[in-house]
Amino acid sequence: MLYHAYELQRSWLSSASAWASIGAEMLSNPRLPLGYLGMGSTMASALEVFAHAAAPYGKPAFGIEEVEVGGKVFAVEEATVVNKPFGDLKRFTREGLPKNAPRLLIVAPMSGHYATLLRGTVARMIESCEVYITDWADAKLVPTHEGHFDLDDYMDYLIEFLEFIGPGAHMMAVCQPSVPALAATAIMNRDKHPATPKTLTMMGGPIDTRESPTTVNDLAMERPIEWFRHTVIATVPMQYRGAGRRVYPGFLQLAGFMSMNLGSHMMSHYEMFKHLTIGDDESAQATKDFYDEYRSVCDMTAEFYLQTVEEVFQKHSIPNGTFEHRGKRVDLGHITGTAILAVEGERDDISGVGQTKAALHFATGLAESKKGYYLAEGAGHYGIFNGSKWRNKVAPTVEAFIAKHGSAKLKAVA
Repeated sequence: MLYHAYELQRSWLSSASAWASIGAEMLSNPRLPLGYLGMGSTMASALEVFAHAAAPYGKPAFGIEEVEVGGKVFAVEEATVVNKPFGDLKRFTREGLPKNAPRLLIVAPMSGHYATLLRGTVARMIESCEVYITDWADAKLVPTHEGHFDLDDYMDYLIEFLEFIGPGAHMMAVCQPSVPALAATAIMNRDKHPATPKTLTMMGGPIDTRESPTTVNDLAMERPIEWFRHTVIATVPMQYRGAGRRVYPGFLQLAGFMSMNLGSHMMSHYEMFKHLTIGDDESAQATKDFYDEYRSVCDMTAEFYLQTVEEVFQKHSIPNGTFEHRGKRVDLGHITGTAILAVEGERDDISGVGQTKAALHFATGLAESKKGYYLAEGAGHYGIFNGSKWRNKVAPTVEAFIAKHGSAKLKAVA
C-alpha cells in the first residue's frame, strides 16, 4: 500500500506540475495580456517554483562533455565498460591524459541517490586520473529473476570492478560505501589479490558511528531492525520491471533527508522565487539544477538496506571486529599494502567527525606512513566531494596521496 499511495500522489503532483508550468508560461509570455498585469510576474514566478518542486524526476545524465585543465579545454569520453544487473561500471577519460595516469575507481553511495550526485567529483578527478565509477541500478527496475543484492554482493561487485580495471588502481569511497570498500580492501589484502588497490580514500564514511553520532545515526539506533523491516520496506508495484521485489523506496530516503533540514530547503525555494521575480535567472537555475539532482532518487534492495542498518549502525560490526563477508570474518588488520586516506568535513551532519578517521585505528597492520587524514574546515557532508572546497582543497589532497603511494605520478596536463 505504501508504494501505491506514493504512485497515486506522484501522478497527482505530476499533473499539477504540468498545469502550473503552463500557467507560468502564460503569465510571463509578453505576447499575452496577462503578462502585463501588476501581479502577473509574481504569480508566474510562484507557479514556476511550484512546477519545479512538484515535477517527477528520472535518472539524470552525467553530461560531462569537457573539462578545463591548465587553461585548456579537453573533450571527455564516457563509456559503460561493465554491465551487471545491480550496477554498471562507467569509465571517463579525457583528451591529453598521460598514458601513465592513475586509474581511480570512485565508489558511489547506494543510498537513494544516483551516481550522478558525484558528477562534480568525477569532473574534478578527470583532470589527473582515468576515472571509473560504480553506476548502481534502481532496484525497482531489476527483475526478480536476477536474484538478491546485499552487502556481500556489493563487496563482490567492487572486487570484480577492480579486477576489470587491473593491478595498480586506486579506490575512493564516498559516504556509505566506505564500509564495504574498506572490507573489500581487507579481503583483497588478505588474499594477496593482484588487483588490490594501491590506495583507498574514504570520504565521510560511517566506519564507527559511535564517534560524534548524528541525527542519522540516532534514528537508526532508536528502533529494532524488525521495525525497519515491517515499516519502511515496500513491494515494487506491477508497472515496473522489478515488480514484486522488496525494496527500501528512494522516496522515503529523500523524505528523511528533506525533513532533517526542512527549513533550509524551504528557504532555498523562497530564494529561488525571489530570484525569478527580479529576473535573476542564473541564480534561480543554479537552485533548480541542485534540486534536479537532489530529488532524483532510486530504490535499494530490502536486504542491502536492512543489512546496512543492522551491521553498520546498530551492531557496529566493523569497530567490533564482527563484520563478515560470505560467512567469514573480515579482519582489517590484514590491510598492509593499501595506503588509506580518511577525509572528513568539519560540519558534516550525516557522518560525524571521527567516524571515518576510526578506520586508521582499526587498520592495525598498516604502517603509519601509509595512513593519511584530512579535515575539511567549514565543509558539510556534500562539501567534501562537491563544490569549491572539494575542488580546491580536498581533491588536491587526494591527488597528492595517490601520487605518494601509487606507481604513477599525477600530471594535470599532457
